[in-house]
Formats: sequence, structure tokens, C-alpha cells
Amino acid sequence: MISKNQINALPTHPGKVVWAVGGGKGGTGKTFISGSLGIALARLGRRVILIDADLGCANLHTALGLKASPMTLSDFLNGKVRRIDEVLVKTDIPNLFIISGAEDFLEIANPKHSQKMRLIRQILELNFEIILLDLGAGTSFNILDFFLISDSGILTVIPEPTSIENAYRFIKSAFYRRFKRIAREPEIRELIALAMDQKNERGIRNPHDLIDCVATLNPAVGERLQKEMYSFRPKLVVNQVRSKDDITLGFSMRSSCLKYFGIKMDYAGYIEYDDRVWQAGKRGRPLMIEYPYANSARCVEKIVDNILREQDLRFDFVLRP
Repeated sequence: MISKNQINALPTHPGKVVWAVGGGKGGTGKTFISGSLGIALARLGRRVILIDADLGCANLHTALGLKASPMTLSDFLNGKVRRIDEVLVKTDIPNLFIISGAEDFLEIANPKHSQKMRLIRQILELNFEIILLDLGAGTSFNILDFFLISDSGILTVIPEPTSIENAYRFIKSAFYRRFKRIAREPEIRELIALAMDQKNERGIRNPHDLIDCVATLNPAVGERLQKEMYSFRPKLVVNQVRSKDDITLGFSMRSSCLKYFGIKMDYAGYIEYDDRVWQAGKRGRPLMIEYPYANSARCVEKIVDNILREQDLRFDFVLRP
């Protein structure tokens, strides 16, 4: 276990960013992608902390080939330790640290608002260049809130109808949740809550409809929500790609989000289907370590490259005095 003093002694980077990997459906490879991105970033010299924020089914440590940690988020959330960095563990991979998720603590899958806000505050205070959150499946408020605190919200999808449908639902839910967080007027918040029901009586089917309705009630708030729509830019990763059609799925989804939702989604890249992924997992080893030259591992590196470029961050590690 790494101590608080050791954390504070680590050199800092002038910029800190939060990445969150989520999706509307289980089985899309969120944990595999989170761990792989973390390893790829650490290899670039970035100081990375991986946080298992899947409060209902934590297994990020397993994806990294690690044994269960004696200290997890459970110890922080139930008050056994005061600071989140007390449950932080250094991995064998240089520059990569992990906070394992809550285990054997059923109540924590749905934490109280005060617990969630305390957790978010301390996550954002962690002294790392990149804080990478591995989220659970679904569109619960807790998952959406973790997704929305990120600088880069990464949505994972596999080329299957149910996954695609759930991905669209996730984007829409995250977008409305973001709206609701910035709207203070009771009548606007009520309207946003109504819009989350696809069969609502006002006929609101997408963010454009919602903004039009809000603008009729309060033009200033409508304008503010319009700006929020333009600034919300989730990133899409298509996993388990087997064909060219699977690759183009990302471009199709990007176009559909813009056309029907007004949301500009970035297609960060795809990961080829690769038997070596489960072979590495069976050996208890991460793909990026066991098969670093596999096509799927190369795909992960390209995704990291694309996201870093989009954030206007450089690959070269910042020179320190």
C-alpha cells in the first residue's frame, strides 16, 4: 500500500484530466478497455490512476492480473479510512496505480448523495495526470454522474443491436442528466425529467425538442442549454470488430447522434476481435502485457493517440526541472 506522503512526493503535471469508460449495456468490454487504456497511457510516461467505479460488480483488478486488494473503495465509503488515497495501490507497471472497487458491501452499489459527492470530490483531488474511471453498466444517476465529471467520456459499444440501442439511450440519458444539473428553475427541471420518458405527453423525443420547449418557458435557459449541447462531446469506441461494416458502425453512430440528438460525438477508434484477449485473461494477464504486439493491442494504442490528440495533449512527457 502506498502512503499519503509517497503520493504527495510524486511529481505533478500542469494538466490533470479525467477519463470515464461507460456504456449502456454489460458485456461491451468496459473493464478490458479501461485497463488497456491505463496500461497504454502509463507506457507513454503518463502517471495514471485506474479507479474501479463499478460499485455493483468490481473486477478491474482481475483484468489487470492483480489479486484482490486488502483495501478497497468499501473502506473509504464506509468510513474506515478518511482519504481515498489511503486505499490506493501501486501496480507492477511503472506509472500505473489502482483503486479497487467496493466488494462485499451491497449497500454501496447505491450510495447516498453525500457519499457520492464525497467520493467525487476526493477523486478530483487525486494527484495524477490522468484519472481513469471504469464505470458499471446501465444509466443509473450514479453512473451518469461519474461519466459527466470526466473531461473525456468514453462510450463502449459492440456491433450488436442491443448494444447499439443501449449506447444511444446512454448518450441521451447522460445529456439530459447534464441539463438537469445546470438548470436551477423548478419548472425547467420538471420538464427535463419529463423528457427522459420517451413516451412523454409533451412529445419531446430528442434534445432539440427539449431545448425548444425550454426556450418557450425561459429563452435565457434555452440558450444556455443550447451551448451545453454543443460542448457535450462523448467519445465512442467500437469493440470486438470483425468486419469493415463493424468499423463503419462508429461513423454511422456519430452521424446519427448529430442528426437526431444534435450531439457531436467523436469516434475515438475500434478494437479488433482477438482470441488473444480471452487467452491473456485466462492466464491472469492483461492483453497489453501478454500480447503487446497483437492487433487488438495496437488498436488500443491508436485510441489513446486519438484521444490525447483531441485533448491537445502531447505524447512527449513534460520535462521536469
